Formats: sequence, structure tokens, C-alpha cells
Amino acid sequence: MTKNNTSPTGTPWTGMVAVDDTALAVTDTGGSGVPVIYLNGQFATQGYWRHLIAALGPGWRHITYDERARGKKSKLSADYSFEAAVRDVDAVLAARGVHRALVVGWSYGAFVAAHWASRNPDRTIGAVLVDGAQPSDWLDEAMELRIRKLFRRMRWFMPLLRPTGLAPRLTAEQQAESNIELGRVARERELGPVLDRITVPTRYVVASGTSFGSRGDEQERIRAGLDAVVTRNPNIKISAKVASNHGAILRKDFPAVVAAITEVSTLADQQPTD
Repeated sequence: MTKNNTSPTGTPWTGMVAVDDTALAVTDTGGSGVPVIYLNGQFATQGYWRHLIAALGPGWRHITYDERARGKKSKLSADYSFEAAVRDVDAVLAARGVHRALVVGWSYGAFVAAHWASRNPDRTIGAVLVDGAQPSDWLDEAMELRIRKLFRRMRWFMPLLRPTGLAPRLTAEQQAESNIELGRVARERELGPVLDRITVPTRYVVASGTSFGSRGDEQERIRAGLDAVVTRNPNIKISAKVASNHGAILRKDFPAVVAAITEVSTLADQQPTD
């Protein structure tokens, strides 16, 4: 599946991984440490993880990638759905020869990580969900209209950022549809059962304050949905609530994410094996 004949372990590797009708830009630090795959925010890039990866250091095997039409190199696709994002995790791990990994996701990536961990308990060492995957019925008709209006306004300056890789190569309509689909994925009746099925050590790191496009205490009300989750599932706990907001958490409070990853890995080592 990879375009290079490089060994899945050993030296660092950077290349393109083919999946469906597209190809994803992937970076793998290699080595024999615990494999950690990092799942990006909805329109973010693998560069967002640099502080966290540097802090964890070379004792881990870090695998990052840019989703479809994100970053500078990942290719366009006919499918930008949430299910495609989940499939991409499998494609990247298979291409790098990794059967079992610790999944870390931020924002949109936390939803992807939760779904992947729920569906693949035998392949998941553990999960760290960073300010995302919080069950909440925040999507209604008024919110859909607000989302569409927001992305229509953004369409004028997004092309200026695309050559830098800081904006996705998606139309305003595609970005809006992706955000609206996430609202459906986040509904309590949809996400609640997914989280209830997680059987591996899972930790949340939660931000404070707002996220892009949110108003007032909307984000805090969404985060409150985690209380019921941790009550129902003993495998899931809130590791930390940090001072930084949603957009700054990986830059300003990455030590809390490092601590959660370390805790999850330790707990996984302590679990009995069949």
C-alpha cells in the first residue's frame, strides 16, 4: 500500500499511503517503542502534534498523517465522510505494518479515535481523547444554518491559506457538510453507545472556554456530557481539565496530554492477557 519499499520499523519514514481514490501524507518515526497514531482536528494538519511528540521523545513510535485534502500533500477525494476518516486509520496502520496502536485524537480526531477504539478493541492499546468525542445534541436546524453561514463567509480568504497547508483544499460547502455531519455523529444516541463499548484504558484531556465558531458557554455545556460517560464506563476517565481553550490545547497544555498517554500505556501493560 505504501509507495516506498521501506521497512515498517527501524528508521524514520515519510511518504504517501494510498487509500480508496486518494493518498495520504504520512510520517512514521519508526523504532521499537509503543506505536502511537495521532488523529488530527477536522481541518488541521499533523504539524499540530509537534510539541507533544517532542515532549514524549524517541521512546515511542509516532505516526502522524494529514487527512484527505488536508496539509500540503494529501490528495483530493470523492469521499470526505466521517466513515472515510475512520477507514483511513486502518489504511495508515496497515501500510506501516502496525497491528496494535495507542490512538490519540484531538477535536474531530477524538471522535475518530473513539470510534476506532470501540470497533477494534483487540487492536487498541488505549485511547487519549483531547477535547472532543463529547456526546451532545448541539446540532439543530438553527445551528446548521449558522455553520453554513460561517463557512460561506470564510470562503473568501481560505484560498490564500491553502498553499501553506493551513487550510483544507475543500470547498466551503464541503467544510460545512463535514461539520454538520460531525454534529450528527456527536448526538448522544449515536456517540453514547460507541463510548460505552470501549473496553481499553481511555483518558480525556479537556480544554476550557470556547472553540472556533462557538458562543458563550456552548462548549462547556457540550463538555458536561462526559459526566454520564465516565459514570457508565469504568474504562474511561477524565485525566485533566486544562486552562487553555480548544484551539490552543496542543500548543499550551501538551504536558497534560503526555501524562494521559503515559498513564494509558502503563494501564494497558497491567491488563491481563488471554
